[in-house]
Amino acid sequence: MKRFFDFLFSVFFLIVLSPLLLTLGLIVSLGSKGGMFYKQTRVGRHNKDFGLYKFRTMYKDSDKKGLLTVGGRDPRVTKTGYFLRKYKLDELPQLINILKGEMSFIGPRPEVRKYVQLYTDEQMQVLNVRPGLTDWASIEYSNENEILEKQENPEQYYIDVIMPHKLELNRKYVKRNNIFIDLWIALNTCFKILK
Repeated sequence: MKRFFDFLFSVFFLIVLSPLLLTLGLIVSLGSKGGMFYKQTRVGRHNKDFGLYKFRTMYKDSDKKGLLTVGGRDPRVTKTGYFLRKYKLDELPQLINILKGEMSFIGPRPEVRKYVQLYTDEQMQVLNVRPGLTDWASIEYSNENEILEKQENPEQYYIDVIMPHKLELNRKYVKRNNIFIDLWIALNTCFKILK
């Protein structure tokens, strides 16, 4: 049933938002060298890799300099990229991932393989469901970049503090997810973005 609604709403939003998607894609392309989309390998359901789509928010090949983005001091992020990230508009192309069945609207955010390799057996439970566009952890850590910006070693802080807490929130979601929790997460996500 959830997959049916994911498919239905992804088609709906891709059609309704197509003018916005085309406009943002054009702005990204004209703003700096490189394509409008950025495709990154993430780990999905059943521990399988897939290509996650985003609007490109960094200068070309910037991901080779590190995977984490740190607050307002990251020189890899374009001017347009900061705007897209602030309002989560860079995530809109993931509607394609939802349409393809690689993601859901609600579910644990997909992680890169580098960090998944650090998961314990218990934490691997988050890979039992489709990853999502948003989750409890996204709401809880909506200011993650600002938190990391204040750390002496952002990546180590992410691994030691933020990632384990995110995984704990996601494990709780996996154990008791239902349509009402999904709706609550969706509403809280919209509220957080508007706020």
